[in-house]
Amino acid sequence: AVAVARERLAGLPAEVIERNFSDLAAVLDERGIPAVDGILLDLGVSSWQLDRAERGFSYRQDAPLDMRMRKQGTTAADLIATLDRAALADLFRRYGEEPFAGKIASAIVARRQTRPIETTGDLAALIAASVPPAARRDGHPARRCFQALRIAVNGELEVLDRALDDAIDRLAPGGVLAVITFHSLEDRMVKHRFLEACRGCTCPPDLPVCVCGKKPRGYLPQRKGVTPGAEELEANPRSRSAKLRWFVKNETNDPTETR
Repeated sequence: AVAVARERLAGLPAEVIERNFSDLAAVLDERGIPAVDGILLDLGVSSWQLDRAERGFSYRQDAPLDMRMRKQGTTAADLIATLDRAALADLFRRYGEEPFAGKIASAIVARRQTRPIETTGDLAALIAASVPPAARRDGHPARRCFQALRIAVNGELEVLDRALDDAIDRLAPGGVLAVITFHSLEDRMVKHRFLEACRGCTCPPDLPVCVCGKKPRGYLPQRKGVTPGAEELEANPRSRSAKLRWFVKNETNDPTETR
C-alpha cells in the first residue's frame, strides 16, 4: 500500500510517511509544521492486508493467527493462548460487542487444554461451533471476535483516542478534520469527541455567569454521519460499514461562530 501510494503521488509536492496515527503531532513537529488546513483519517484496514491470507486478518482463509499491522509485538495467537476466560470474554464484549462472548471464551479455554489454537481457520471454526445456529445466519459468526482481536493487537482505539485530540489541536483556524470509521466503537468515539469539541460552557445551569471559560473549538456542518449510497456499494462492497463525519475548527475563539 505504501509503495502504491508513492507511485501514485510521484511528481507531486507530496510525501508518504509510514507512521502510526498516534505520531501525528510528532511528524508535524519534525517537519516544522505548526498547523494544517485539513486532515483525513481513514480507519479501515487496508485491502492489501485483508486479502493476504498470511497476515491472519481474515476468518475466511486459513493462516497463522497474526493480525499485527506492522508485524511487531503481540499476535492474536498470543492473546488466545494466554488470556484467561474472563479476560477473553471481556475483550470480545468490549471490542467486538459479541453477545456470546462468555461461551466463546469458555470454548477457547477448553480447547487449548488439548492443543493450541494457532490458525484463523481453527479459531473461526471453534467460534462457529460455540454459538447458537441462529447466530450463524447473520453473517459469519467469527467476525465480531476477529474484529476484537485485531483492535486489541494493534491498540486501535487507544491510537484513535490520541490521534483525535492531536488532530483537533493541530488544525489551523477554519481547518477540517474528516474521519471515516468502519464499526460502531470507532464511530461512537469520533462522534462524542466532535460533540465535546463543539461544546461551550460546562458550568452548572444555576450559575449566573460562566466561570469555566470553555468555548466551542469548532462546529459540525452536518451532525449525522454520511454512509455510502447504492452506486458506491456496488462499486466497492467493502464500503458498506463506512461512515464519514467531519469537524470544522472555528476561525476565531468567538463562541457565536459555532453553527
